[in-house]
Amino acid sequence: MEELNFPKFSFRFKNSENKISIFDEIRKKFVILQPEEWVRQHCVQFLIQNKNYPKSLINVEKELKVNDLRKRYDIVVFNTDGSIRLIVECKSPKITINQNAFDQIARYNLTLNADYLMVTNGLNHYYCKMDFIAKRYQFLNDIPVYEHK
Repeated sequence: MEELNFPKFSFRFKNSENKISIFDEIRKKFVILQPEEWVRQHCVQFLIQNKNYPKSLINVEKELKVNDLRKRYDIVVFNTDGSIRLIVECKSPKITINQNAFDQIARYNLTLNADYLMVTNGLNHYYCKMDFIAKRYQFLNDIPVYEHK
């Protein structure tokens, strides 16, 4: 897999039937290593190791309903009260981050009401803070480090 624009992390891999899998600490299982999964696993480690988010507050690859459609989000980080702090949309490094990616995460956020949004292809990362009153998002240079409230 190609090098990403994240700090270096160590991962567990296994090879079964000529398919390489990577261990997902959140789901506690090996998952097939695809380009988007490579980005997702780096992002999870970034949140845990660099932003101090507790593993217990991170959820990966869960289904949600958006306008009666079933969708899957990549990563969600909860607050301790169960509200959602952050949604992360991961794309393959070969996918250019464009307005469609932001529209997708904004649609998810109509249901989830997260405070922060992150869109990444592993090479470029975009961070936003929601302004629910003005119904828009403001771009940030980074997402905040986790602080216990």
